[in-house]
Amino acid sequence: MKRRDPATRPDNADLDALVAALLSLRAPAELRAFLEDLCTPAELEALADRWRVIPLLQQAVPYREIHERTGVSVTTIGRVARCLERGAGGYRLAAERHADTLPHDAAH
Repeated sequence: MKRRDPATRPDNADLDALVAALLSLRAPAELRAFLEDLCTPAELEALADRWRVIPLLQQAVPYREIHERTGVSVTTIGRVARCLERGAGGYRLAAERHADTLPHDAAH
């Protein structure tokens, strides 16, 4: 993703509008279509990578082992771990609500 000047970042109204659009979608297929339109393939891969490492982090699997299992960079794993620990709580909430949909290889 390109680096932007913090002064040009979306304001709360822009982010709130995006959140409202996401919440308006009623089925997984609708959300997937929206994400495929909104994001580049690389962005979708990055999002999926972050989601994929959450259960491993919750199981206290070492970063290097997570990297070996998933191919996700240790830097990304560290960022996700920081968000799990000190973030807004979104990863944790989603993981709790959708434990049955977390990536299957995470349990191995």
